[in-house]
Formats: sequence, C-alpha cells, structure tokens
Amino acid sequence: MHYARTADGVTIGYQVFGRGPVLVWMPSLSNIAAQWRIPAMRAAYEALARELTIVLYDGRGMGASDRRIDLDDLGVDAHLRDLRAVLDDAGIQSASLLGYYHAAATAIAFAAREPSRVDRLVLFGGAARMREAMRPAQTQALLSLVDQDWGLFADAAAAAWLGWDSAPSGRWTAEAFRTATTAPVARAWFSAAEEIDVTAELRLVQAPALVLHRQSEQQIPVEVFRRLADGLPDARLVELPGTTPTLFLENPEQDVRLVTDFVLGTTEPPPPTAGNRPAPATPPHPSTLPAATASSATASPPSPTTAPSSLVSTPPSPATASRDTATAPRDTATAPRDTATAPRDTATAPRDTGPPPNPERPLGPARPLGPATAPRDVAAPRFPLAPGVGGRRGSGGELTPREVEVLGLVAGGDSNSEIARRLGIAVHTVERHLGNVYRKIGARGRADAVAYALRGMTENRHHE
Repeated sequence: MHYARTADGVTIGYQVFGRGPVLVWMPSLSNIAAQWRIPAMRAAYEALARELTIVLYDGRGMGASDRRIDLDDLGVDAHLRDLRAVLDDAGIQSASLLGYYHAAATAIAFAAREPSRVDRLVLFGGAARMREAMRPAQTQALLSLVDQDWGLFADAAAAAWLGWDSAPSGRWTAEAFRTATTAPVARAWFSAAEEIDVTAELRLVQAPALVLHRQSEQQIPVEVFRRLADGLPDARLVELPGTTPTLFLENPEQDVRLVTDFVLGTTEPPPPTAGNRPAPATPPHPSTLPAATASSATASPPSPTTAPSSLVSTPPSPATASRDTATAPRDTATAPRDTATAPRDTATAPRDTGPPPNPERPLGPARPLGPATAPRDVAAPRFPLAPGVGGRRGSGGELTPREVEVLGLVAGGDSNSEIARRLGIAVHTVERHLGNVYRKIGARGRADAVAYALRGMTENRHHE
C-alpha cells in the first residue's frame, strides 16, 4: 500500500500493479484491501492487470485512507483532490479513468477540468447528476438502513444491491462494505452524492468515453445512461446483457475484454446488443509500461500513460488482504498525518488461504407476490413493504399478515426488542415469527430476509 497526501492534508491509500497503459479504478464505498478477498474482484483485478497498469485507491474516509475528515466537505471538489493526489504521488501524468457508481461524476469533472490528464473514460453505474443514479427504490431502501444497522446494511447491500448473494463472494463483499467506513461517514458520503451535479461540464470532456449499462428494469433505467452518453462529445453506450448491476461478475471475460480494448484503443466492436451505439473513430494509445529499472535521482519522467515501475507491486494474496482488512479501519483512524512517508514496499505475500470454510448456500431468486393485508392496530414500520408481499411464497408456504409486519420491521433495521415494542408482543414471539419467516422464504438469517424484502418491493413497484 502506498500513501498520498491531498492538498487539504488528507492521507489517501492506494495500490499500483500490472503493466501497460494506466487505468485508475476510482472508488465508491471502498476498502481495497478487503476487496482483494472477493473472488470476483480479485479475478477482475488480475485479468485487467495482464495488459493494463491498474491503480486502486480508497477515497477519503474509506478503507486505508484517512478517517479524520470533514463530513461537510465530501462534494466533487474533495473527491477531485483525492484523485489528483494519487496521480501526482504515483508520478502519473495522464491515465484512463474507470468511474464506478459514485465516482462517475468525479471522473467526468476531472476529465472536463484537466483534459490533458485523461486519456479515456469508462463510466458504469453513475450519472452526471448523481441523484438520478440513486433514485431507484431498492437503493433508497438500502440507504435507509445505514443509520439503523450498519452491519445489516452491509449484508443486505452485498445480497440485494450487487447481487452477490452466493458464497464466498457474498460473504467477502459484505465484509468489504462493513469495514470500508463507519455509518456516519457513509451517510455523509451518500448525502453529499445526492447533491453532486456535473451536467454542465459534460460538453467540456475531450476524452473518448465508453458508457456501460447492465441493470435490471427495476434498478437504474437505461435512459439515465443514454442521456449521459448523449451529453458527452465523444461517447458510445454499450448495453451489456444480464441484470446484475456490476461489472466483471455476470460475464467477466467479456467485461474485461471490452474495458481493456477500449483503454488500449483497439477497434474491435463491442458485444452485439440492441443498445450499442456506433463507436467513434479514435486514435490508439500504443504506449505501454516500460520494463522495471533501478530508480535514480536523474531518472526520466514517466510516460504520460504509464506509472513508474518502482510503484508497481505484485497483487496481494487473499491472506494478506484479509489481515489488512481487519486492521485498516482502526489503524487508519489513528494514523498520524505523516503516513504519506511510509515505506513503499513492506507487504509480503503469504500463501493463499483460499475461500472461507463452510461456504453458505446461495439464496434462491424471489418468487412472485400476491395480495395481503396487515392488521390495523400496528404502527407503520420505517420500511413498509409494498402491497402484495404477504402472498409471496417460499418453500414453506405463504407468509401470514403478522409475519409480513415482522419482515418489514426487520428490513427497516429494527432489533427483535424494538419489533416487540412496536407490535406489543413478547421478544420470544418475535423470534418465533422470524423463524417461520426464514423457513418459508428459505432465508439463512436477517440479511437474506432483508434482501428478500427489497427484491419484493422493487418487483412490485416495477409492475404497479
């Protein structure tokens, strides 16, 4: 892990690995040390690094970066300071940017304000007006859990938001979310994101852009990404097959090839889908990472699209990533400001420990919903389920109206004792209802139940 210092004194942790033109994978809710433990993410990092130099970093308040931040200063300018500090510290004059979800608007703003430093843009999951990307009902429901129960938010986000509800990816994804930051910082991040709008800067972007879309109909609608591609001077939209709202999971080989070819400037066509736009003619970027040489005070500056070889490291093993994950949030919170001068090459690569023992079985897809009503004498939960959830059937039968109420309160982040107080019943009665709910819907615990409720809610709203 390397460390950079921003103009306002925030320490940013980052990694550089691979060879070839530089692609900076910009962060959203991130903990890059923990993300190496997610099999799908590790495979994506390694595949991209075969032909590209990959730069990962944790944004301010996240992962290995400084947690002592101003929660009122998390707008696009703050995120630009993070990116600029990483590029400057790594000696990278220009790079391609992968703006992923929250980082999409930051990537657009950087490309507009410093066009000479951006070779190409790859945008996924975000929008110039971030409120548009955060509008879906499922996203809003998940964000409501941040203040209620941070651990439950992490589990539910892994299961429902990203679709990684099978072990071991789901387990490690939830752990990456949980250890990325704290609930107050996350709430401040999301609140600030809703106010970010770089629409006026779209026309100033000179770099070629690839806008990727893979969402189900009840998630971010494709019209958001069509508007984004239309607003950029040199962009094409590719609608990827599938419904999982992430890259490198549903068809990882295709996704890696598409991103790599675009960054390299090759002219191979995108996958054949109805939403593809004609690709504009763009010049290739032939420069690649030079072979490693001994550093010296008189060394030549790095190529604009490459990183200094002294910073490029071997990707960590899962065992190393796991150890870093457990300590990063605590150590970073108390780290002195001079961590930017920490030794560069301190990590070692112990043996790969493989996936965790006793992997959990995947939770099956949600089933159709039917009509149901709830008793009138119960206070409305903070997370009301959509009409019809009560008729949803699992392997154990149909949920009763009382079980629907309990499920809605669980999805709202209430503890068993809080549910008991709301419903005027004993805690052991709540536990009995929960046991029945888990059995009927095939859930393994609270996180699965929340994911089940979220899927039911978005399906109902889509069909209304």
